[in-house]
Amino acid sequence: MSYSNARELAMTYGWNATAYQILNPGLRHWFAPDVPAVVAYTRRQNVMLVAGAPVCAAGALRSVVMNFERFAGEQGCRVCYVCAAERMRDLVAGSGEHATVVIGAQPVWYPQEWTALIESQCSLRAQLARARNKGVTIEAIPFAQGRDNPELDRVLDEWLRSRGLPPLHFLVEPRTLRGDVTDRLLLVARRGGSAIAFLVASPVVARNGYLIEQVARSPRAPNGSSELLIDAAMRCFAAEGRVYATLGLVPLSNQAAGASAINPWWLRLMMTFARMHATRFYNFRGLQHFRTKMSPAYWETIYAISNEPSFSLRTLYAIGAAFSGISPWRALALGLLRALGHEARRLRWRLT
Repeated sequence: MSYSNARELAMTYGWNATAYQILNPGLRHWFAPDVPAVVAYTRRQNVMLVAGAPVCAAGALRSVVMNFERFAGEQGCRVCYVCAAERMRDLVAGSGEHATVVIGAQPVWYPQEWTALIESQCSLRAQLARARNKGVTIEAIPFAQGRDNPELDRVLDEWLRSRGLPPLHFLVEPRTLRGDVTDRLLLVARRGGSAIAFLVASPVVARNGYLIEQVARSPRAPNGSSELLIDAAMRCFAAEGRVYATLGLVPLSNQAAGASAINPWWLRLMMTFARMHATRFYNFRGLQHFRTKMSPAYWETIYAISNEPSFSLRTLYAIGAAFSGISPWRALALGLLRALGHEARRLRWRLT
């Protein structure tokens, strides 16, 4: 089996919001021996971390999970399905061989209702008008033109530098323009003819929708540029007759606070601490605020599901390593150094 087979399966059976992300750089592919199915994963020590869930027909999911976990076991690995949704959760419900934890939530919109939503939200209309008044325009370009595009590479590099910490990977891989180019939507925001932001959306075929996978914005972009890109994307989705759109996972979202009661006590404690202090590392609170102000129709709870009786610290560590691309302890140290530098600058400002 090949990369093109993975794309064909994603474009036939993709139901999880992460389905098309299996084509992003850095993931391995396992193909089921007996049914059309693919599992995309990365390995950290003895844990195979699956991108969402197997991509296959709903009726084949159980057998695909069993076969993949058998394959992982032969490699001396356990399996964790990261950013899994209700379909996978329901499959393992009541299983003594799988542990399910809540890791966040993702907002969902109905594209056909987007125009009415904008008309009812004066703050959103003001943001869109602010960007338009600054001369920001949006254009759709063939995705192939985004690969090795110096303008978009510059926007991405400026955006990543503005984050202050190493970029995340795995299911938030920033180099989406290096992935499959065939079926994605690419919108570019321009001002004065120069690219200042771009949006990448990936199809979620089995739900007749899209995941807005990435919005990269240069610090040079006026306020409202991101909202203008999302507005253009939603209108494209509606024109195509799509019925589902999401901006993806918000880790630690308080929209999943009630569902998080299923988590072990130590994980609930860690997540509570992270909600209080995570802005020193990655601004999850700002991420949720940005999505919430656009009034999603509802929020989907998102899970990590591991084939072990109880969810372990070792599995959590493997997830952290996959997303950070480095040791989670090193990522924590970098975040603390950044926080200390920020506090030192504030102190100098107060003393001068």
